[in-house]
Amino acid sequence: MTHLTIEPSILYVGTPVELISTENGDGTYNLAPMSSAWALGDVVVLGFGAEGQTAYNLQRRRELVINFPSPELWESVERIAGVTGRDPVPEHKRARFRHERAKFEAAGLTPVESELVRPPRVAECPLQFEAHAVHTELDAEGNFLIVQAKVLRVHADHRVVVPGTSYVDPDAWSPLIYNFRHYFGLGSQLGESFRTETPTADRVPAGAGRAPRR
Repeated sequence: MTHLTIEPSILYVGTPVELISTENGDGTYNLAPMSSAWALGDVVVLGFGAEGQTAYNLQRRRELVINFPSPELWESVERIAGVTGRDPVPEHKRARFRHERAKFEAAGLTPVESELVRPPRVAECPLQFEAHAVHTELDAEGNFLIVQAKVLRVHADHRVVVPGTSYVDPDAWSPLIYNFRHYFGLGSQLGESFRTETPTADRVPAGAGRAPRR
């Protein structure tokens, strides 16, 4: 293996895409794609451009929904990748972005009422996290807003849940992956962590050959 020293313009090495719904000041709702998120227990840490509509909204109204699209929704995500809810469009975005207030309509996605927060969920997304931004702060250089969002309720399509449990079935659920500005889905399972609570062998139908426990 030979390594080169490189200077990539972005570092999206393969992260899940999220669609974040927040409330605008006039009571309408914004929907924004992003892929800078990771979970710590029931807190999801999110990173947004400091001048975007989502960052603006979350510093004033703390409720949000973190929606996880499946790979089949990549075109819907891309439809709103080049638009912003900010008006006027921030100067650094003007060359490539345009203003769009009706994000759900532009994406061709369906808002559905949430249970604990005001922003709607995305009906077509198999996983939806209703959440509250418990802490927000700018990064060291002031370019990004870092948000710690406490998840209040999780909604999952029944087809991605292990029957009779609250476990998401990793064989059934596949996130949309943003890999150096290209969209991908997951391939076949390679193995499982020793910490898994849904071992493959326990999900093989009765009468089928059982995979060895790893």
